[in-house]
Amino acid sequence: MPRLWFDKGTLLLKGEVGTPYGRWDPRSSCYRIKACHYKDVLDYFRESNIRVEDAVANPPPREQLKSNIELRSYQNKALDKWQAAGNRGVLVLPTAAGKTFIALKAIDLLKLQTLIVVPTLDLLDQWKKRVRECLSIEAGVVGGGENTVRMVTVSTYDSAYSQAPQLGNKFLLLIFDEVHHLASPGYMQIAEMHIAPHRMGLTATYERSDQRHTLLPLLIGDPVYSVSVEELTAKKHLSDYTYEKAAVKLTTEEQQTYDTEMATFRNYLAERRIVLKTPADFQRFIMTTGRDPKAREALLARNKALKVAINSEAKLDLLAEKLEEYKNEKILIFTLYNDLVYTVSKRFLIPAVTHQTPREERREIMANFEQGKYKVIVTSQVLDEGVDVPDASVGLVLGGTGSKREYVQRLGRLLRKRKGKTAKLVEIISKETVEVGISRRRHQKAGVAP
Repeated sequence: MPRLWFDKGTLLLKGEVGTPYGRWDPRSSCYRIKACHYKDVLDYFRESNIRVEDAVANPPPREQLKSNIELRSYQNKALDKWQAAGNRGVLVLPTAAGKTFIALKAIDLLKLQTLIVVPTLDLLDQWKKRVRECLSIEAGVVGGGENTVRMVTVSTYDSAYSQAPQLGNKFLLLIFDEVHHLASPGYMQIAEMHIAPHRMGLTATYERSDQRHTLLPLLIGDPVYSVSVEELTAKKHLSDYTYEKAAVKLTTEEQQTYDTEMATFRNYLAERRIVLKTPADFQRFIMTTGRDPKAREALLARNKALKVAINSEAKLDLLAEKLEEYKNEKILIFTLYNDLVYTVSKRFLIPAVTHQTPREERREIMANFEQGKYKVIVTSQVLDEGVDVPDASVGLVLGGTGSKREYVQRLGRLLRKRKGKTAKLVEIISKETVEVGISRRRHQKAGVAP
């Protein structure tokens, strides 16, 4: 009888039989198959009336789940769509729409060993807490110095990637939070090296500027459900919000520096006849900086000009006014660069959260913000993605990219439903700089009413 078993992220098949999914491996004298084809291989043998010894799966023990999850109507619809697609696919819902609870409900319904993959240690902690609260079990953890596998296990993308050869046969359901990360060249191997037939992706913004999201259907299934911020605010599932754009003028000295640096950048593009219309165009330009000193000089000049625009003194003056205006509300201040985070933190005595903030300090800051001990937090991009920031009602944006994802996620930080709440997103940009175009592009891409 043919025998099928798991070997370091792949399947090995030994016997006088092959499958359409395998390739002969002369080193092992058997067929080697990607682990993600496990169900396909079993279906092939069943349809071919071929008996096979299946020694692949080695999951941790099941535990008794006690769920208290009640889904909203749109969440139930999303879960129904996923189930109708064979328990595979991507759910696209705005930040604060409760994607986590849909996934936890799926775990409760299937009652299968599950690996939840997240991009950050903050999200790892958040999911671990939600598993305990909603399923009444302790989650295993792989990442952040821990390596404990249980029925429901949470891992970072980095750890799931490095541990895939060991973990690939232990789970039958994979959940990828912020699933757009999975399309990265290395992380794709997580999906390829796991046997799990059931797969769910969660994101607020499915598309990537490099178009690699088009690879995700092969790994986890197609997008099966999508709902917009506008739809959920209209139905009162998310808080109403207002948007304000405030433009400030650079000082004479700042404007001179900005104009000089941007001239260096634009002159280089003109000399080389380079046109930058898309993210792909810009990526190709970035690649040239490694071999062309003039290109690197132009890029550094552009970056310096952008920093001048984002870090303008007038922005800080207006920020002071906004902090006074909204002093009775919880405020998140978003920037692009860490140096501005620390400038704001020092000038206004506001706790700062960046990628450099130690994990325990970050936990303490977020806990104090949740409890109301801190009313304001300033951050670069570390809170843009996924992190649960309850009850924040005002977002002050001092700088960002032209990314749809960034805009949608920052807005989502403010939209958690609370009685009588109207969230406010205020974007402060510098006049007569590239910030004007960057702001316009992110709104156009997001399709969210500015």
